[in-house]
Amino acid sequence: MLDEATAARLQALMEEEEGTLSRYTGWLGFLGTGLALSMSLFHLWAAWDIVPTTTLRFVHVGFTLLLGFLMFPAAKRFRHRLMPWDAALAAAGVYVIWYMVAGGDELQDRAIFPEPMDLVVGWMMIALVLEAARRATGPVMPCVAIGFLLYAFFGHWLPAPWQHQGYDSERIIPHLTIGLDGIFGTAIDVSATLIILFTIYGAILQASGAGKFFVDFSFAATGGKAASAGRTVVLSSFLLGGPSGSGVATTVTLGTVAWPMMKKVGYRPDDAGGLLAAGGLGAIISPPVLGAAAFLIAEYLNIGYLDVLQMAVIPTILYYASLLFMVELDQRRIAASGTPMANDVIQVEPIPQMLRKYGFHFTSLIAIIVFMVMGYSATLSVLYAMVAAVLLSFIRPDQALWPRKLIETLASGAIQAVGIAATCASAGIIVGVITLTGLGLKFSDIAIQAAGGSVVVTAIYTALIVWVIGLAVPVTASYIICAVVAAPALTKLGVPAYAAHMFVFYYAVLSEVSPPTALSPFAAAAITGAGPYRTTMKAWKYTLPAFVLPFVFVTDPTGVGLLLNFEGDMGWLDVAWQVLAAVIGLAALAAACQGFLIRALSGVERALLVVAGLLIMFPAMLEALAPGVVPFPYMIGLVMAAVLLGVQWRGRTA
Repeated sequence: MLDEATAARLQALMEEEEGTLSRYTGWLGFLGTGLALSMSLFHLWAAWDIVPTTTLRFVHVGFTLLLGFLMFPAAKRFRHRLMPWDAALAAAGVYVIWYMVAGGDELQDRAIFPEPMDLVVGWMMIALVLEAARRATGPVMPCVAIGFLLYAFFGHWLPAPWQHQGYDSERIIPHLTIGLDGIFGTAIDVSATLIILFTIYGAILQASGAGKFFVDFSFAATGGKAASAGRTVVLSSFLLGGPSGSGVATTVTLGTVAWPMMKKVGYRPDDAGGLLAAGGLGAIISPPVLGAAAFLIAEYLNIGYLDVLQMAVIPTILYYASLLFMVELDQRRIAASGTPMANDVIQVEPIPQMLRKYGFHFTSLIAIIVFMVMGYSATLSVLYAMVAAVLLSFIRPDQALWPRKLIETLASGAIQAVGIAATCASAGIIVGVITLTGLGLKFSDIAIQAAGGSVVVTAIYTALIVWVIGLAVPVTASYIICAVVAAPALTKLGVPAYAAHMFVFYYAVLSEVSPPTALSPFAAAAITGAGPYRTTMKAWKYTLPAFVLPFVFVTDPTGVGLLLNFEGDMGWLDVAWQVLAAVIGLAALAAACQGFLIRALSGVERALLVVAGLLIMFPAMLEALAPGVVPFPYMIGLVMAAVLLGVQWRGRTA
């Protein structure tokens, strides 16, 4: 159990990601629950029946504004109290959405020549969206959006190539608030049709006890011993993260259980926190839910969500393989240091008995994939999976979702979606400015010129840009911005669009373990008692090998095989080779990061293993730096790795 101070720190970190939430009692509690339940029911109905696109997006933003102002206070000191300005802002939100819905096609038709009231309502909409985002996600995202708004109004004063032709309110405001290119653009469409449904689904799984079952199953599957703590973290982070898609939630849920075991087997607090955060990061890249950005990939590329899941399968497996390599090397390092290893056995039920009692929790997860394979849309698939999860919960009376519990669960799912929806609406302002001013095309040309037309150098620049943007904004917003700013630079150089977007997505995910928004490591540090920034660096150590992998997608012609896509005359042998090379390269990089293989590595050995791992996984790097000078760089990498392994083996008793 966590002490009160640690629990308070974790609560503060969760609020930093999800916003400070007011919990009302009495009639205000009934009002808040009723509105949140209405939001869930509306979107469940929209998933089943046909709702016009504009109406769905308008109402989705309307619910976001209403709940954002009623449930998220303007400041923490106003928590659990409904202040007059909250009610006023909520009423204003209802009014602007009513204006949009009531305006109908006539409002859309006059977007080119707006009336004065259209502009007033548009300015109100922008201000309300930014304030709702500030309350639900913090001040950074609204500030970034305001920066882009300033660029839209004053960018014509900037020097070339950043200069644009100049726009006034009559051009900018309708573009951002009336049409489907700004606030009500692609991001909000995905939020209204997919993200909220998967958020509700995650809430149903959690309420039905699936989270506890996944952790217990992981303990049992790894032997139930404290010595297997690292392996347990890796397996349970996948099982927990796949349905939730939340890095912080996975880290907190897992850390409170796993940290005592990890401490017993000799993990230092910062190492344990880094591994827990790395496991939480895996939640955002793990099927079947991934993070919210994965739904946007499907929309931007105009492909099915099942195609995105397919592309994520091998990278996810390789990510967790990399973590397992690190964990196994941890065990070797700790054993070699002479630290006494606890061999306590965790009291959990045997796997067959556990599966008989609680195995039904896997059913709805599998059902999502099965329904999509059968040809159902992702929307209907998750809807049917929700129905299955609710019905199956009655197998265990203690976990059954009876009406009262189900109402609370549906309301909770809607409230969890408010922060994501507010982020998507704010990101819509940014994307609207980019499309209006042509900033994305300008940026692509600048990046390609700076890289001298090299795909490898452009990919490095793109990764740095995505990472820097991710330092300021959450994963979803980082992906949305970079999908329209950075990805076109890669596609202009011949990289397939799906590979470019997956590259941007994986580097956007790095923001989860990058300060100052490194909430997963900070949450892990609060649990283990380590320093937050030292824990963040350890999280980088655990995740770094896997983040070389996306470069293979975009720099190697056969690298798209890792995304289970085929270009030209590629076949399954090419995919098999790419996977094998990635596994060997990841193992080499993991050993270099840990400083341990069969025995402790010297500085020279670590450096040589880094070079070997990069040559095996990323041969295009050497070919780009010295084209034609060194043939078959991956063979050189394999030989280097084999020689270093032999040296380690011979010196194991030294």
